[in-house]
Amino acid sequence: MYYAYKYHLKPSDAHRKELDRHRDICRQLYNHTLYRLNEYQENHGELPSMTTLRSEVPDLKKWWDGLSDVYSKVLQTVVERLFDNLKGLSKLKENGYGVGQLKWKPPREFRSFTYSQSGFKLDKKGGQTVLSLSKLADIPIKLHRSIPDDATLKQVTIKKEPTGEWFATFGVEMDCEPPEPPENPEECVGIDVGILKYAHDTDGMAVGSLNLSDERDRLEREQRKLSQKQHGSNNWEKQRRRVAECHADLRRKRRDFLHKLSNYYAREYDLIAVEDLNVKGMMESPSNSRNTASAAWRMFFSLLEYKCEHEGTHFVAVNPRGTTKECASCGVSTGKPLWVRKHSCPACGFEADRDANAAWNILSRGLEKVGVGHSESTPVETALPVDTPVSAKRVVEAGSLPLKERTAAAMSE
Repeated sequence: MYYAYKYHLKPSDAHRKELDRHRDICRQLYNHTLYRLNEYQENHGELPSMTTLRSEVPDLKKWWDGLSDVYSKVLQTVVERLFDNLKGLSKLKENGYGVGQLKWKPPREFRSFTYSQSGFKLDKKGGQTVLSLSKLADIPIKLHRSIPDDATLKQVTIKKEPTGEWFATFGVEMDCEPPEPPENPEECVGIDVGILKYAHDTDGMAVGSLNLSDERDRLEREQRKLSQKQHGSNNWEKQRRRVAECHADLRRKRRDFLHKLSNYYAREYDLIAVEDLNVKGMMESPSNSRNTASAAWRMFFSLLEYKCEHEGTHFVAVNPRGTTKECASCGVSTGKPLWVRKHSCPACGFEADRDANAAWNILSRGLEKVGVGHSESTPVETALPVDTPVSAKRVVEAGSLPLKERTAAAMSE
């Protein structure tokens, strides 16, 4: 399996200048390669191969001062990066999206470069751990978690964040294979995501949304201050970094919450069913798009999917259409406006929390889609008798994630 390990670098001022110089040389090479690609297409009527443009790099060193100062593998990955971007545009075009052309990268938009296969290693020098980068420097690194001994380091990407901090992300390959998902999953759960409650599952647990209002207020204040500075001045640059730090703080807290929540579900269950939401389409809606963006549902599903693969858990995304309207007990569809938070079926009399009803429908569709064995015959029919109202048995704040032992004790009280 392939993993990514991210660590904080602690470069000196001299290291920072050299890192920025290498990053800018890579940026200029990227722009030159894009120019050569467009020129080749005009002259030959077709795109050149990656090998064709990569073979031109050694000749560039004869007249390009500074290009020889950068490790050769790093220069090759810059060309590969351009073609990876082309593949990404082609995929979007195949899926029906309107795409333009690749553009030249200004300094602020080209933030990273990659050592692939060779030219880097972790070492101990002067009593501290350093990352040795060929033709660059030995940069102190903070290893807040150890890399497994049986792991093979495939590459390292050096990136400068908008805050000015530098990070190293190692691509690590492990020999062990992930466990196979069970043929007859016993612990199954359906998850309905929302705004008021971030997640509501079929076990009766509702996880509250992360409150980032203070962080947003701080970001807005700093942005107003930035708008009052003269663009490009020293004060403007200092304030820009403060704004970048606010964005980083928001992003860090949101990702921490999503990592912990997805990790809980992936480890505690054998099968997880979620909605296959069109988040991009929801973002284009004029109403509630800010809360939709802040919820980061797509990020949550992506984290949950790869963690399920790592833990040997079934992950299935189902069609979300009608999961809120359809009755989890009898299947009759009943329309209801968004402000109605309770499901009450006129056909069978079944009553439930709106999100709980949707979660059961998601689980039912997930089991049907996967087609695996299940210890219970039909989870919706057996767990939801008509005369039993269903709501959130427990509401968990975003800051305190659940454990099965703790929640079981809470339910028994």
